[in-house]
Amino acid sequence: MTDRRLGRTKVRVSPLGFGAAPIGNLYTPLDEHQALATVDAAWDAGVRYYDTAPHYGLGLSERRLGAALAHRPRAEFTISTKVGRLLEPHPAPTGSDLAAGGFAVPDTLVRRPDYSRDGVLRSLEGSLTRLDLDRVDIVYVHDPDDHLDAAVTEALPALAALRDQGVIGAIGVGMNAVAPLLRVVAEADVDAVMVAGRWTLVDRTARPLLDACGERGVSVVAAAPFNSGLLSRPRPPDDAFFDYGPAPEAILLRARRLAEVCALHGTSLPHAAVRFPLRDPVVAGVVAGFRSPAEVTSAARWVADDLPEAAWRDLAAVAG
Repeated sequence: MTDRRLGRTKVRVSPLGFGAAPIGNLYTPLDEHQALATVDAAWDAGVRYYDTAPHYGLGLSERRLGAALAHRPRAEFTISTKVGRLLEPHPAPTGSDLAAGGFAVPDTLVRRPDYSRDGVLRSLEGSLTRLDLDRVDIVYVHDPDDHLDAAVTEALPALAALRDQGVIGAIGVGMNAVAPLLRVVAEADVDAVMVAGRWTLVDRTARPLLDACGERGVSVVAAAPFNSGLLSRPRPPDDAFFDYGPAPEAILLRARRLAEVCALHGTSLPHAAVRFPLRDPVVAGVVAGFRSPAEVTSAARWVADDLPEAAWRDLAAVAG
């Protein structure tokens, strides 16, 4: 896989990025051996971009990712983490983070929002410790939906200073919503934005964001290409999820029509889903979460194998 440059920086990412939330026990436990084997499979498939965050498993994702990459040449991979949620001792643990955070880990820690300069520095220091690295390549401000002013006026300037000092290579913001990312691109000095679930085969609402990024030389990293699993199977089942909840009937029917088009062209829905975001030149990479070696190996194969133009035309007609 040929890597791509992020914005105007020297940082490069592979077209397929490894989303490390699942190895932080997202929703269900994943044993240590399978977590490490999944990262190894990604490396063997040519993946060189790995994305994590303190939020994922209350630091478990960062620790596992750091351990899995410890024996790899540091100059050969790009890693991103996030700031905005400090991990602190939980004053009243319940035993599990599932209800509060969605991760099957003990809730001995709690996330505290902090988008200040000091919070950014503390968060990054903690991430480096968990990753066992002396630097990360990309830092995103994580989901500042309710803290957008602080993200734009405090967190991002702090990260920009670190970037300008050469401490990190690129900075950005990662969110699910398009409107606040448009504000970030308009007002802040960012190299990339990570948009989750809004530039996919079935949800293309990030089109204005891609246009704005293209005008300003900002790269887009398209995360969650399978829309919470809706597009991860050849035919979406009745109980498919979309955007972290049960798929609405209209969305489910559209996804099934897309699946039928894929079948007519001799391909599959997940193949088209993971390949779609990369068709736009402003998209530097697509990041998906993986729980097994088989999942990541299949995705890498799909990214390397484009669909015929006739298939894309027919898919576009269904997607609207």
